[in-house]
Amino acid sequence: MKNYRYILFDLDGTLIYSHMGIFNGFRYALKAMGKEAPDDVYLRRCVGPSLMYSFQTFFGMDEETARGATAKYREIYAVQGVWENEPIEGVLEGLKRLKEEGYVLAMSTSKPLIYAEKIAERHGFSPYFSAEVGSGIDGSLPTKASVIEETMKRLNAAADECLMIGDTKYDAEGAAICGVDCALLKVGYAANEEEYRSHGVTYVFDGYKELIEFLIEK
Repeated sequence: MKNYRYILFDLDGTLIYSHMGIFNGFRYALKAMGKEAPDDVYLRRCVGPSLMYSFQTFFGMDEETARGATAKYREIYAVQGVWENEPIEGVLEGLKRLKEEGYVLAMSTSKPLIYAEKIAERHGFSPYFSAEVGSGIDGSLPTKASVIEETMKRLNAAADECLMIGDTKYDAEGAAICGVDCALLKVGYAANEEEYRSHGVTYVFDGYKELIEFLIEK
């Protein structure tokens, strides 16, 4: 394995379980746009990619309609959904151990930074991160690759020094574009087992215990 120095963490499905607020946001937005909301199984695929991507890809909206739906989603998410989440087991202990071992940690999420920062602070993640990077509600950093690239820029980190920790193909695909290795955790929102074996995934771990053992006892 490479001598990683920088560990980049996704947020949804990697640091927190956030589907409660996300599902409610999509239901609210779809109803406002005159569309019927699907069941939780279908909505699960909306956890990870950007809102614009989800509304266009999974609900067949054109760009203008997707922008309207995104605005409606954020109406409810800003006051309710941002608080409807809980930390994944082992997260805080894992961040603490890695920081103590000298790793430089960062949050790299496609969630708008204005919300991601609130969540990271609420759950006690922020003190462990040297950088927190997310998309902008103005449309900046619209892809996972652009978020990862910006994180590396802020850390002054080379691609071969970084390991992206995520839970879905979007994390792996974004990392691959940036030339960064990716580890997926089986605690999040991947659709199926096949997702862990494709899209340039470098490592797969059951959870934080395995990840920490791998990085500390390497």
